[in-house]
Amino acid sequence: MVDDIRNRKRLPEWIRKDLRHSRDVMSLKKELREHSVHTVCEEAKCPNLSECFGKKKTATFLIMGDICTRNCTFCAVEKNSIPGSLDRNEPDRIAEMVSAIGLEHAVITSVTRDDLPDGGSGQFAQTIKAVRKKSDCTIEVLTPDFGGSADQRIKVSEERPDIFNHNVETVRELYYKIRPMADYRRSLDFLMSVKKDNPNVVSKSGIMVGLGETDEQLKYLLYDLSEAGVDILTCGQYLRPSEKNIPVFSYPDPEWFDKFAVTAKKIGIKYVFASPFTRSSYNAAEVMKMIKGLKDND
Repeated sequence: MVDDIRNRKRLPEWIRKDLRHSRDVMSLKKELREHSVHTVCEEAKCPNLSECFGKKKTATFLIMGDICTRNCTFCAVEKNSIPGSLDRNEPDRIAEMVSAIGLEHAVITSVTRDDLPDGGSGQFAQTIKAVRKKSDCTIEVLTPDFGGSADQRIKVSEERPDIFNHNVETVRELYYKIRPMADYRRSLDFLMSVKKDNPNVVSKSGIMVGLGETDEQLKYLLYDLSEAGVDILTCGQYLRPSEKNIPVFSYPDPEWFDKFAVTAKKIGIKYVFASPFTRSSYNAAEVMKMIKGLKDND
């Protein structure tokens, strides 16, 4: 506890945030436990949890367990090469939870399951189907790269999610240190192929900063994402979830994020959301509404 207090005091003023939970947030957390449903908001220790849970507009459901087969050094999720068997009832439980809360926008993500023959693509597809049966909310998926398998990616694309997200997380030069079991080019090809699967889908990716990347490296990343046809980009500050994770290298100030968003849009990415506390699913319901409104007015 003393170390936590010291670390908070060392943080820049713009990084400090009230993490206390309201009664509504605690009630929602209780509902999640009763339905045996995991959220990445909790597992990844998201600093926006109280705000998002309090609105009850968006929730990001973590499917296929809470143990990942990869060893990304930024992530708080537990790692193991054999996470366990799939729960075939999970899609229905998530659909019931979405309906019970009355969500406007459901985000479905997962741990990476390299141990499964289909990489978990079937579970994604079944969850989308189940949610659609119970709710008319919009659906966003945030998937792993499925090892580059076209068949596994297409299995998810065929269910026509409203937004298809795959995070590149960081610049190419840091993959060896941040995402040692992933591949930068494979992720870009994945994003480009998502658009080929369904030209009408809104494609999305996200990155963190503060890991040691340079502005020049980030600019090359933006060109690559634009070339891959990415529609939405989120950019937020990396915050070290525990002492087991890679340390923070720097804390760009809010003005830096504003300039980054301007640069990204100039390079060709339509929708850019960048701030210290921006995360992949942050204000996702509002973003989906905005995009739908703009499309309707075209």
